[in-house]
Amino acid sequence: MAIIPQMNLFSWTDLDELGDLDRLRLVIEYLPDDKLMEILEEERRNGRNDYPVRAVWNTVLAGVVFQHDSIESLRRELSRSAQLRWLCGLEASRAPSPYVYTRFMKKLIVHEDEIEAMFQSLVEKISEILPDFGESLAIDGKAIQSFANGKNKNDKEDGRRDIDADYGKKVYQGKKEDGTMWQKIVKWFGYKIHLIVDSNYELLVAYSVTKASVPDINAAHDLLDEVEKTQPTLLEQTEEMSGDKGYDDTKLNVKLWDNHGIKPVIDIRNMWKDGEETRLLEYYENVVHNYKGNVYCHCPVTGKEREMANGGFEKDRDTLKKLCPAKQYGLECAGAAECPIAQGIRIPLETDRRIFTPIDRSSYKWEREYNKRTAVERVNSRLDVSFGFENHTIRGMKKMKNQCGLALCIMLAMALGRIEENEPEKMRSLVS
Repeated sequence: MAIIPQMNLFSWTDLDELGDLDRLRLVIEYLPDDKLMEILEEERRNGRNDYPVRAVWNTVLAGVVFQHDSIESLRRELSRSAQLRWLCGLEASRAPSPYVYTRFMKKLIVHEDEIEAMFQSLVEKISEILPDFGESLAIDGKAIQSFANGKNKNDKEDGRRDIDADYGKKVYQGKKEDGTMWQKIVKWFGYKIHLIVDSNYELLVAYSVTKASVPDINAAHDLLDEVEKTQPTLLEQTEEMSGDKGYDDTKLNVKLWDNHGIKPVIDIRNMWKDGEETRLLEYYENVVHNYKGNVYCHCPVTGKEREMANGGFEKDRDTLKKLCPAKQYGLECAGAAECPIAQGIRIPLETDRRIFTPIDRSSYKWEREYNKRTAVERVNSRLDVSFGFENHTIRGMKKMKNQCGLALCIMLAMALGRIEENEPEKMRSLVS
C-alpha cells in the first residue's frame, strides 16, 4: 500500500477537494505495490534520484487511470497540473523526461511476476471482504488488435514491427427469419486477452494474454488450472461458470463438474450432421432429444410429440430428471395408461457430457445463469473504453502482458478502495 504525501499546513491543497483525482488516490492507496517498489529502489541503489521510483510509478498509474494514450500526453498533463504532481509525490515543478519513462517501463517488463502477484493479492483481499465473491463466474476472450506491421520473412527486426503478434479469426453465424443461414467472419492481427470474471460483481478473478491464434478453449483450460493453484478457496465456493460457444467442450464440462463441482453453463454448437434434428434416447423407445438438450416423448397411441417437463438434477446420481408433460401440465394423453415413461425418466450426464449438464439446458435457471455471461463482456468494454486498448501503440507480447496486467490491477484496486470506503455501489465505476 502506498503512502500518500500529507497536505502541508495552510497549503492551497487544503482548500481544494481532489475531485477527479480521487480515483488516482484510491489506486495509489489500495494497490499492494510495496514489494515491487522495494525491488526497483534496490536496483537503483546509489544511482541518481532526481525522480524517486515511487513518484514515477505513481505517474504511470495516473496515465492509466486518466486514459492517456501516450507518455507525451501524460507529461503534458503533469506539466500543467501542480495538484497531480503533488498527489504523485513529484517534488520537481516539471514532469520526468521521456528517457526516464523509457527506462522505467523497461524495468517494469522485467518484473512481470510482481504485477501478477499484485493482481492475485487484490483478488484475495476482495474475496475476504465479499463472502459471496466467486460464486458465479463467467469466461470470455477479447481480441486486441495490433496496429503495427508484422514481420515478413525477409524483414529485419527494427523495433517498429510487432513480431510476437499473429492472426486470429472468429466466426459468427445464425439463422434468418426465412430459415437461411448467415455467417460473419472477423479477422484481426494482434493478441487476445482471456478473462474469468465474477458475474455478480463484474470484478476480475483471473486473466491471461495470448497470441490471437490461440483458441479460447485452450486458454480456458490453462486459466482454470491457474485459478486452482492461486485461488483454490475461491474456486471451492464457485457454483456455476458461464461461457459462449467458444468454450463448448466435453473435457471442459467434465473438468468443471467432476473436478471442481462447478456447473458449466456453456452454449452449445450444433455438431450433428445436416438434417439430423433428434436422436433416440438410450433405454427409452419413445423418447428423443435434440442437440440443445430438449427432450420429447411420443404418445404410444397417437404418436404425438410433447416436450417433457424438467424435474431437476439428482447430484448423488449425476442424472437429470424428466417428467411426463401430461401429468405436469394437465394435458390429455390417449396413451397415458400404457406409456412406459409415465412416471418420468432419468438421464445420466454420461449420455452426452456436452448436451446434458447439471443445470438442464431447457430450464429457466440455465437461461438466467447464462445471461450473467454479459458481465465479462462489460469488463471487456471497460478495457477498450476506459483503458484505451481499442486504440493503442503497444508492440510485443511482454509489453502487452505488462500493460494488461497493470490495467487490471488498477481496475481491482479502484474497486477495493470503493468497497473499503463504504461506496460499494461505485466499485465498477472507472470514470467518476
